[in-house]
Amino acid sequence: MNIVLEYLFSVQAAVLVAILIVLKLGIKFVPQNRAYIVERFGKYNRTIEAGINMIVPFIDSVAHDRSLKEQAVDVPSQGAITKDNISLTVDGVLYFRVLDPYKASYGVEDYAFAVTQLAQTTMRSEIGKIELDKTFEERDQLNANIVNSINQAAEPWGVQVLRYEIKDIVPPQSVMSSMEAQMRAERERRAKILESEGDRQAEINRAEGEKRAQVLAAEAEKQQQILTAEGEAQAIIRVAEAQAAALQKIGNIAVTNEGSSAIQLELAQKAIAAKEAIAKESSVVLLPDGNTEAASVVAQVLSIADSLKK
Repeated sequence: MNIVLEYLFSVQAAVLVAILIVLKLGIKFVPQNRAYIVERFGKYNRTIEAGINMIVPFIDSVAHDRSLKEQAVDVPSQGAITKDNISLTVDGVLYFRVLDPYKASYGVEDYAFAVTQLAQTTMRSEIGKIELDKTFEERDQLNANIVNSINQAAEPWGVQVLRYEIKDIVPPQSVMSSMEAQMRAERERRAKILESEGDRQAEINRAEGEKRAQVLAAEAEKQQQILTAEGEAQAIIRVAEAQAAALQKIGNIAVTNEGSSAIQLELAQKAIAAKEAIAKESSVVLLPDGNTEAASVVAQVLSIADSLKK
């Protein structure tokens, strides 16, 4: 009895172990962003992706493990010849990812190596289409052309190239010396242009300043002349007003008896003084017709004074 029980226990244990082995072999946990290629009897069966998956033990097997993440591969430096026959040394970095695990497993032996080689040949081909100067100026366009060409060729491999970046472009030493001389000459030319522009602007500013100064000086002189003329006019007006006031005052006094006597006396004195001056300057003496000449002169003056008063 004990022997039977031990036999049954050993059989159950063996069955349990077999079940555990089958479960271990039949259950596959696929990590995120990975894909397993399952073959049955050496032939492609299916592709299992992230999560828990079941396969048939001893019949199915995982033939390939493919990463679906973006991968970066260094493209070794290599020689290339530009359109104007200049030899360059170029290297870069290639970024790609697997889109179809089936094509990546059965379409090419080593898709990473194949894409890298394709990137090198495509890069040489694209550089041969442009001149040396444009390899530096149009690097972004060159990268885009390489990516497009690689994607067209890599489509049967289930691989998509995301971008290609050229790291270094090294021309020959002689070309570098020529480029440095050219850049030096260009910098000197720009410096001379900037200097001449500065001198021209300085001359313009100086001329504008002189013009402005002349305008201001003319404006000041004009204003001075206006003020002088206004001052002279005011002076003439004041003198005329003073003379008019003096004549008015004289006229008012002349109509009085005292004023009339004073005027007669003043006129008589001036008449005598005038005759004395004539006598000194001339040897001929003119005598008046009568003794009443001075009186007649005084009478005329008094008549004018009466007219002014009226």
